[in-house]
Amino acid sequence: MASVEEQKPSATEARRDSKVSYSDEKLDEKKEVEIAESVKGGVYEDVRDIDLDEFGKERPIETDTDVATRLISLEDDPTLPAFTFRMWFLGIGLSCFGAVLGQIFYFRPQTVFVSQLFIQIIAYILGRVLEEILPGPGNEHPKLKMADTRFWRFINPGPFNIKEHVAITIFASTAADSALAISIFAADDLFYNIQPNAAVGIFTLIGSQLMGYGIGGLMRSFLVYPTYIVFPNLLPTVQLFDALHRGKKIFLQKKRVKFFWIVFIAIFVWEWFPEYIAPTLTGISIFCLANRDSPWFTRIFGGAAGNEGLGAFALCLDWNYVGSGGGSMGALFTPLSTQLSLYFGTALCMITFCACFALNVWNGQSFPFLSQQLFYENGTRYNQLLILDENFRLDPARLAEQGLPWFASSQVVAKIGHSLAIGSTVTHVFVWYGKEIIEVIKKYRRGETYDPHLEKMMVYREVPMWWYIAMFLGSFTMAMATIYSAKSGLPWWGLIVALIISSVFLPFVITVYAITGFSPNIQPLVQMLGACMIPGNPQANMYFTLYGFNTLDQARGLIRDLKMGQYTKLPPRVTFTVQSLGAVIGGLLNYVIMKVIISAQRDILLQVQGTNIWSGQQVQTFNSNAISWGALGNILYAPGGRYAIIPFAILIGLAVPIPFWLIHQKWPKAKADKVVTPILCWTIGYLSVGINSSVFTTFMLAVFSQYYLRKFRPRWFRKYNFLLSAALDGGTQVMVFVFTFAVGGGSGKVTDMPFWALNPRGNPDYCMRLT
Repeated sequence: MASVEEQKPSATEARRDSKVSYSDEKLDEKKEVEIAESVKGGVYEDVRDIDLDEFGKERPIETDTDVATRLISLEDDPTLPAFTFRMWFLGIGLSCFGAVLGQIFYFRPQTVFVSQLFIQIIAYILGRVLEEILPGPGNEHPKLKMADTRFWRFINPGPFNIKEHVAITIFASTAADSALAISIFAADDLFYNIQPNAAVGIFTLIGSQLMGYGIGGLMRSFLVYPTYIVFPNLLPTVQLFDALHRGKKIFLQKKRVKFFWIVFIAIFVWEWFPEYIAPTLTGISIFCLANRDSPWFTRIFGGAAGNEGLGAFALCLDWNYVGSGGGSMGALFTPLSTQLSLYFGTALCMITFCACFALNVWNGQSFPFLSQQLFYENGTRYNQLLILDENFRLDPARLAEQGLPWFASSQVVAKIGHSLAIGSTVTHVFVWYGKEIIEVIKKYRRGETYDPHLEKMMVYREVPMWWYIAMFLGSFTMAMATIYSAKSGLPWWGLIVALIISSVFLPFVITVYAITGFSPNIQPLVQMLGACMIPGNPQANMYFTLYGFNTLDQARGLIRDLKMGQYTKLPPRVTFTVQSLGAVIGGLLNYVIMKVIISAQRDILLQVQGTNIWSGQQVQTFNSNAISWGALGNILYAPGGRYAIIPFAILIGLAVPIPFWLIHQKWPKAKADKVVTPILCWTIGYLSVGINSSVFTTFMLAVFSQYYLRKFRPRWFRKYNFLLSAALDGGTQVMVFVFTFAVGGGSGKVTDMPFWALNPRGNPDYCMRLT
């Protein structure tokens, strides 16, 4: 830090050194700490020197340093307590609430999850309530004001603070994520009649949940701390924390908080129309209104109903699909180059899907245009259980009798796109970010500070490396013991290979995710490798996926939360504690609720349709995937197999970033460095499932926010853009939660809206019904 003390550059001078654009997903290895030293005032103030260019005008948010210093507050008060009674009470309470509710909905026909933004808002409201009703030295009510002792400071130290709020949010949101191991236990119980004892189940849960935490913590020096690790999807959440807790007496901050709640309430009211009263607002298609009898019009322009069409040029007025909680990546906060890559890939997706179906590639016309199921060659649904023996392993004689299954052509294209994305992720990180990652690791080893927020975190005790090592070794021991006691069929070396896959791919996945907002999914690769190494065994494939994919997924969650803690100045040991306890509490409650529901509703969960209250659709899908990959993977995807192109596409994907890199070296002004090749590849199959009517609307919104507002209205963009995203997503998620229990069947009874012009029979957008 000698350079900081010797000569601190002005904000303007420091900015001139920063040539790399946040919106272009490039790394910024400039003088972030020096820039932080020159920042005067809080982000909630109207304008600061750092916000202005050399002509005195507000400049756009462009670099990663802009994000770190102009969008996120550097303010911190190390004296604020985090481990208070309010934090423990609300953290544990909301963890139990999220875990129990999430597990109940795993077995319901409605898909509802308890999002982090929902927990953040509920935690703030409850925290303010406890601030008023709990006795303590910080309570201003005479009857509740207590002596300033350690105990009463623990109960109510004063105003509900940002550290308590962040800790509760991480605590509860970690618990609310349903553990993947639960899917295995449910499938074993329902379809294989395997019921491991409670000890095996609990230790499998804890081991699989915490394994990724150990690996992620060991890599935090280059996957959490650097400034270029932005995590765009954290920005609305962090700005909401800042708005609710910092600069409360500043007029502009009061104005921002008022803006948030107005938008929050407005979208809560509005969402009742497209979600319930007028579903046509989910997808307004002029083309389908003009021609209601054409299958091709439905395939191209439809999309307001699941698996019906591609949604070309449809107008969607439902934020549940336009916002980040739906199919969108988050139009208001995801960098423009990421979204342009996404929508260019989506255009390729539309062309490819239509071409493959029209040309009958992979016998596509025998099956639905969009579908995730397996089929016989005549188009009827494939019965996977008919090819397995009594031990649920592949029976070659029965397979010969039934024949190999088929995918819809769109599903094959989607799988090819996902494989291309896996390969391109590796090369993309190597060619664009390899040197910078190595440099960051060297700085960490030298003990240098290389991020303004990390500089502020130096006042807190760091989590020792041996804590993460001990967590990993403990989890590994539990996993090794339980794969045999649970009769998983996964050999010891299979567990080790699965963990190696997670560890190797973690830096690549996190780098792309943190910089672009897109998270590559390696689950297909893990399932393919599991099928090749342990063929014909669905059980082993499920456990291989658990440790090969879920470990990476858990590590990603830990790393994202560590970055949130760095942005909000939550002490690292507090973050470690609440993450670990949240995962354990959530897993234990998941297991208990799963056993209770399966015991009480077994017959219903085994039915194809289920009821309006209970459904086994999710566990049935998980089991079907395990069978198709574990039992048939080495046949369907082997060289010469029907879908051999799918694994081969991983190798092709390795080469995809190279032409763009070469073009950038030769012609830098061509902007080839802006192309995010992993997402370009992945979105070739972007529209293969679900409701697709939001694509065009989201694209227009992305251009408006990330181009027009960011470039031409930079002050409004800085003050309100990310807060607007948080308000829209938060209000929508609260509405969906209320809707589910009020009329959507969450309470056990569905109340349908009567049919009328904007709630028609058939497809909501009036396109011809195909399925």
